[in-house]
Amino acid sequence: MTQTTTSSTQTTPTTSSPSTQTSFSPPAPHSPQMTTRAQHGIFKPRKLFNLHTSTHQSISPLPTNPIDALNDHNWKMAMKDEYDALIENRTWELVPRPSNANVIRSLWIFRHKKKSDGSFERYKARLVGNGANQQSGVDCGETFSPVVKPATIRTVFSIALSKSWCLHQLDVKNAFLHGNLDETVYMHQPPGFRNPQYPEHVCLLKKSLYGLKQAPRAWYQRFTDYVAKLGFSHSISDHSLFIYHHGNDNAYILLYVDDIILTASSDALRDSIMSQLSSEFAMKDLGLLSYFLGISVTKHTSGLFLSQKKYAEEIIERAGMSSCKSSPTPVDTKAKLSGSYGNPYHDPTEYRSLAGALQYLTFTRPDISYAVQQVCLFMHDPKTQHMSALKRIIRYIHDTLDFGLHLYPSSVSKLVSYTDADWAGCPDTRRSTSGYCVYLGDNLISWSAKRQHTLSRSSAEAEYRGVANVVSESCWIRNLLLELYCPVTTATLVYCDNVSAVYLSGNPVQHQRTKHIEMDIHFVREKVARGQVRVLHVPSRYQIADIFTKGLPLQLFEDFRDSLNIRQPPVSTTGVY
Repeated sequence: MTQTTTSSTQTTPTTSSPSTQTSFSPPAPHSPQMTTRAQHGIFKPRKLFNLHTSTHQSISPLPTNPIDALNDHNWKMAMKDEYDALIENRTWELVPRPSNANVIRSLWIFRHKKKSDGSFERYKARLVGNGANQQSGVDCGETFSPVVKPATIRTVFSIALSKSWCLHQLDVKNAFLHGNLDETVYMHQPPGFRNPQYPEHVCLLKKSLYGLKQAPRAWYQRFTDYVAKLGFSHSISDHSLFIYHHGNDNAYILLYVDDIILTASSDALRDSIMSQLSSEFAMKDLGLLSYFLGISVTKHTSGLFLSQKKYAEEIIERAGMSSCKSSPTPVDTKAKLSGSYGNPYHDPTEYRSLAGALQYLTFTRPDISYAVQQVCLFMHDPKTQHMSALKRIIRYIHDTLDFGLHLYPSSVSKLVSYTDADWAGCPDTRRSTSGYCVYLGDNLISWSAKRQHTLSRSSAEAEYRGVANVVSESCWIRNLLLELYCPVTTATLVYCDNVSAVYLSGNPVQHQRTKHIEMDIHFVREKVARGQVRVLHVPSRYQIADIFTKGLPLQLFEDFRDSLNIRQPPVSTTGVY
């Protein structure tokens, strides 16, 4: 809205302008003469008022260096909070710099922490050590640290649903700072927080710090040692799954770096575990599970809905395809992609970035697993036709943004698997593509689309290798369920649409043409003989695993996608889980 100074100017006759006198009538006898500011050369400046109101608070942009951050109040406070937490945790002590010592740099990392809906939450400044400067055998040793497997997460979710257990989410503040270091590591003082009394001293790290090569391993070991004192044991099938069992009390902990999911058979047991964890670590209870590893978890009237919609939107925006034309399927029904012809794509880094991002999207979107597997085969040398195939996946995601994986309360005592293979489908190597999916009750918990490592000389061989793969995965899941005190007592049903593969799995007949797959044959037959597996035939029209091996017509693709429990969110929800 603009406020302006207006005046109603009335022209009066003057003796200096004859034309004016003839153009206007003289004023009325009693009419006062009006004088304006303009006549005396006085002009009042226009005042512009903006009455538009915004509900969004002004957010400080990400700084490019510590100096800019210290000049901004918001970022300065975030840096101070981080520094104070490190000092309180006694992360280091200042010592004179030893001669010939390897001293790594200290860096500040800035980011905006966001909520699950994408809105701004808080400013986050993280002090990290530059692990790239570390020398193996000098200031770092073993660096491997396990993280929980996706199939384990879905299996625990299914068990919690079937038993009506609550899933709680915990976050460890500065998790890596709790790890103990076995090596001697020196680091420069943090930029902007150099001690004025000892400006030339360096930090001798007493505890782990973000950025160090051994930081994840040190944190994992510290967490493992403590929960073992509480009665937990880590799973043999998945070392990032911790299991508590005492009488009728059961509890599971899933650990993914510093994100923790806890579920227990009773509220009292869960509260007791959370209290003991909080006494040892600076831990924040985030309540019922709602957002984990970029995955939105929503509870509805009949189960859980897992969605990566926000992450998918970020992929679409990164690709610059926010207004693209949608595609009903992620891949066409033509022959598989080849890497032997075509023009190289002008930006291989962009291709690799988008292909890698799509890989993580398959956590809740198995319907794109085959298409993503195909484009990932050419990350080393992408061509223009490969980028076109990748963009088709994004156009399909754009059309199905709201879709996600549904989990329902169902029996956890039955495993059913489907396996298929596309024989000699690769035009460059003539290797086959195997695909499978595994259901625990009604819930899809594991799937795969992968090119076989060796060449198959017949379709039966390709299919049988696929059978061996899914039997191996099913045996792993059976062992996992046994550790979770939910044993599967019946045989795992494996459905295959190749009659020869079904015959080979149950009949001890050795042919000359099957000697080269003898290991796979003996492995599957052993499981069949023990009653752990039954290989059955299924018509190709009902072979769900087809969606993991080849492009399908629209109607068949939609039918199989629905069989994978990939659907839109339910109309009615009860909020976050």
